[in-house]
Amino acid sequence: MKNNKLGTLPAIPYIVWMAIFVVVPLILIVFYAFTNEAGGFTMENFSEMGSYAKVFTRSFGLSAIATVICLLIGYPIAYAISKESAMFQRIAMMLVMLPMWINFLLRTYAWMSILENTGLLNTFFDTIGLFDLINWIGVKFASDPAAYEPIKHFQMINTQGAVILGMVYNYLPFMIMPIHSVIVKIDKSMIEAARDLGADSKLTFRKVILPLSLPGVLSGITMVFVPSVSTFILSRLLGGGTTMLLGDLIEMQFMGGAYNPHLGSAIALVMMIVVMICMAIMNHFGDGEDKAVML
Repeated sequence: MKNNKLGTLPAIPYIVWMAIFVVVPLILIVFYAFTNEAGGFTMENFSEMGSYAKVFTRSFGLSAIATVICLLIGYPIAYAISKESAMFQRIAMMLVMLPMWINFLLRTYAWMSILENTGLLNTFFDTIGLFDLINWIGVKFASDPAAYEPIKHFQMINTQGAVILGMVYNYLPFMIMPIHSVIVKIDKSMIEAARDLGADSKLTFRKVILPLSLPGVLSGITMVFVPSVSTFILSRLLGGGTTMLLGDLIEMQFMGGAYNPHLGSAIALVMMIVVMICMAIMNHFGDGEDKAVML
């Protein structure tokens, strides 16, 4: 009995930490979500969320697009890295994680300077004469050349595309790392057995490597989608405040002029439930793949 009591002592600080910074905030969110300003029980906070249906749709839509792009880019990178030597893999993964060592806000400001109307990309396009070529073609083929408005820059900043770009850039490492960690652990003898049975490289990848790497894929999807759907600084800086996401909406209810912590808590609670459902679905598919592989 004494040994059991001593064994639980190291866990006490962790339990206290979880209670203060995780459990208590969750309880407060639930309390505010189901109460009004007078402290009485109400469901009006959830009914008011109907007016923000577009924000929910936009947030989950942009996050889903960013997640798919990260998967399409991250999987080939992770797979290519896993086929190289151990030294190359260590260097490559360090380069993948290197941007994460820089402050998130500074990385976002850097993209602002790149995408601005007078930023690096538009300046480069202007220097090589791309705008002059486009304007020459536009004037030449315009029905009314006198009414043609010349292009001076590409509108890249303050768009939904810029927000997606910021999500992909900032969260791509979270897709590459779990996929790479799973692929490098695949038993090489299984790949050799597939080759011995006559499977070529494409068939081996489709029948062996891809199914065995799905747990890493599902983990990467979760690690990218969850922070993307709750982000707010990207939409503010790269979207110019015109692309409101759930993070912006929640912050506005707590910090903005529309101060309404009860509505903000209700939105946060619904968002957490939806994210948890998505994670449970992904984990369910991951468990199914693990069982299939074992069989």
